[in-house]
Amino acid sequence: MPATATSSVFPKLSEPLGLFGGTFDPVHFGHLRLAEEAITHLGLGGVRWIPAGQPPHRGTPQVTAQQRLEMVLRSTGNNPQFSIDASEVEAAAPSYTVHTLERLRRELGAEQSLVLLVGADAFAGLATWHRWRDIFSLAHVAVSHRPGFPVEASSLPHELATEFNDRRLTDVSGLKRAPAGGIATFAMTQLAISATQIRKLLANGLSARYLLPDAVLDYIRLHQLYKST
Repeated sequence: MPATATSSVFPKLSEPLGLFGGTFDPVHFGHLRLAEEAITHLGLGGVRWIPAGQPPHRGTPQVTAQQRLEMVLRSTGNNPQFSIDASEVEAAAPSYTVHTLERLRRELGAEQSLVLLVGADAFAGLATWHRWRDIFSLAHVAVSHRPGFPVEASSLPHELATEFNDRRLTDVSGLKRAPAGGIATFAMTQLAISATQIRKLLANGLSARYLLPDAVLDYIRLHQLYKST
């Protein structure tokens, strides 16, 4: 069944549920590949995409939250293992991950395994997030990294390195045995694509074809997004 945007209660899964948040400004093949490979490497029952409404850790996105949500919908609709949570887009408050996880816990219950998907760069800055330690009581964290460049405690800030050493899972089956609290890592196929790169290409009137789905590119063209003013 194609993904649809909803804030209603989702069915519980017997397998861990991946949670993938971001501005998706715009969503591209790098995002899609991360979600796809996370399902395979981590044994997830699916991935729920959560576009940020008002991201507090970065500048204001160039397009509206509703437009970013629509692009995610267009890119994920043909994958039955993907679902969309529009709650952060619909909220009037900043999109703090810990608040979203608390809401999902209320919806899905204490026993559902939740796995927050983050890239290695984002994980390195986790200690700057709002109430970051509380995240581990609400979900596992799975960190994607480049092949041959594993996440190492020595490269992390001291506070985070301690958590990493204490919580690291050597076997991803640990994601299923407990609903939260672990840290897993996985290598993913590297696609040298970034939303910043795509925005620059589009602003300069250059082609971004093959960097993001055609359905997303068609939406960008239709609404004249990312054009330089």
